[in-house]
Amino acid sequence: MTSDRLTFKEMCAEFDVTPRTLRYYEYIELLQPDREGRSRFYGPRERARMKLILRGRKFGFQLEDIRQWLLIYENEGTDAQMRKWIALADGQLAQLAEERAQLDDAIAELKRLRDTTAAALKR
Repeated sequence: MTSDRLTFKEMCAEFDVTPRTLRYYEYIELLQPDREGRSRFYGPRERARMKLILRGRKFGFQLEDIRQWLLIYENEGTDAQMRKWIALADGQLAQLAEERAQLDDAIAELKRLRDTTAAALKR
């Protein structure tokens, strides 16, 4: 094993994912580690892909959308795929903005209620 490869256990620890998650990403072919017998090893390519997968999940994308992103990342995406991904990103940005607005409203309402209750206690 070379030093630029991680074992299955090291990969889980580095990315703070469960073994089940890592196996699932392999099962759906988002990751393709090198295999030596029953052991799996993850090189720079797989670590880069894992970073993109986790970033996509953080942004709220579905795994199939992330698959398209990975194809584009590896320059295998067609112009149509890239346009579709841009549309997906635009949609996700709109959804995240809506969620932020809802959170801002909830925070403001909770602060008002808290302030009202605190003022009532002071009387």
